[in-house]
Amino acid sequence: MSINVFKTSVPDLPLFFTNHSGLLIVLPQWKPQIRPEASCLISIFHGTPAVFLASRAVFSISSGFSFSSANTAAQNTVLDFSVAYFLTDLLHYIVFYPSDVLFIGQATLFVFLTCRFLVSHGACAILGLLILAEVTSACQNAWTLAGARKSDPESRLAVKVYDLLSPPFYLYYSVVRGVLGPLFFGKMVASYARGEANGVIPNWLWVSWAVVVGTAITVSILWIWNLWIELFRERKAKKLGQDKKVR
Repeated sequence: MSINVFKTSVPDLPLFFTNHSGLLIVLPQWKPQIRPEASCLISIFHGTPAVFLASRAVFSISSGFSFSSANTAAQNTVLDFSVAYFLTDLLHYIVFYPSDVLFIGQATLFVFLTCRFLVSHGACAILGLLILAEVTSACQNAWTLAGARKSDPESRLAVKVYDLLSPPFYLYYSVVRGVLGPLFFGKMVASYARGEANGVIPNWLWVSWAVVVGTAITVSILWIWNLWIELFRERKAKKLGQDKKVR
């Protein structure tokens, strides 16, 4: 699909990539110690819009939801939008932190690119996962940016925002990534294992998708689990400190 700009047809992916990559211009102005969190700035312009766009593209189709249905034009547009974001984030690390490139989501790019350009099927599954992944992004970006600034003595507000957001964000993230995500993922894998994608999505490809997504879900669960442990440790240490003062 393409977008008409001044009566000229412009392919979606290059257009979206140009828009996302333009945000990299402001990154050199950030302090070096918080520049790694600059990907949140890029994510802000992707996460929440992607949730709304993907929801509309998935749930507005007349044929109903299917993990292996052919991609619609609207779904391909959302895939292009997300591919542009992942490419921009990858470029951000290559330019500013080349040693960290191995830790980014190239595997996620593989899933989106193969769904979009190789088989042109399965967008409902991939976009469903995208919705669950990005529905927490607005809260997560605010929490991450506050955490990046909380060590700055000039940013007392950041400390308050970070402490205020942490418990509800952890709970929200745990429910979405620890419960809803695995449930949706399980239904997707079960659908493909039953052969519902035979003839449109090769076995090797959906298995690859399952490995990538399953790994991402596991990492997310371990990440939020560690944050809960850290939060309870901090609360316990703070309470012990207050008890000592009282004595």
